[in-house]
Amino acid sequence: MDIRILEKIGLTPGEVKAYLALLALGPSSTGPLANKSQVSRSKLYWIMDKLEQKGLASHAVRNGVMYYQAVEPTKIDDYIQEKEDELKTLREEFVLLLPELEAYHKRAKEIQGMTIYQGLKGLKVAHEHVYLKVKKGDEYVYMGIPAFQPETHHLYWQKDHMRRASLGIKTRLLFNRDTDRKIMENRNGFPFCDARYMPTDIKTPAYFLIYKDTVMMAIPSTNPIAIEIVSQEIADAFMAYFDEYWKRAKKFVRRGRGGNRIERGHSQRLGGIEHL
Repeated sequence: MDIRILEKIGLTPGEVKAYLALLALGPSSTGPLANKSQVSRSKLYWIMDKLEQKGLASHAVRNGVMYYQAVEPTKIDDYIQEKEDELKTLREEFVLLLPELEAYHKRAKEIQGMTIYQGLKGLKVAHEHVYLKVKKGDEYVYMGIPAFQPETHHLYWQKDHMRRASLGIKTRLLFNRDTDRKIMENRNGFPFCDARYMPTDIKTPAYFLIYKDTVMMAIPSTNPIAIEIVSQEIADAFMAYFDEYWKRAKKFVRRGRGGNRIERGHSQRLGGIEHL
């Protein structure tokens, strides 16, 4: 007999053993019931009390001795119906509470959706969240990359772009227009990377990373600050700006010695420094 259904409707293993033992024994005192059910007497009183609360057992005192009796098995169906009624009532109460819970969640999400990181380590943490969401074949984009960044940042980007390329993740980069051409040539030397100049002279000290449902705004000073915002609406808005700039940005053409055009190949280092 498969008794797992009795546990699924809410009976504990001990309650199942005691109930089945009572069905087999009929009215019984604790001694025979403990032997039949293999439940210790110390636990049996507590278990029988729970079965009575569930309407599946009763007791009577005869000559000072407590006797227990299982109610007929059809009463289990009544117990299930009571559970269904309780769940129905609980659901009705929950539906009334749901708008208030959603309001709490929305406020919490608004507060928790923005995180501020400081220092180069913080900037690395914020950037590397990319790898939690962006997989092979996906991409992330940067917009408004300034011409100047501290050397320590450049060394970090060198390693990170190697990591990105090895994972098959694509990237598109929009640099400010005063960025040195050598930097652009270097950046376009990495696999799955397309770097271009911004199609506008707008320059700000901050740049923006956009991927999936996340936007990161970074200020690459000697003590950088990165602000990470997780919001699909905000990410979509920034991505719309990026796409518009990208449509107007001209594809960068690398040139070899003598000014001849060359195809994009392996990256070239600039004195051991790679740029974002």
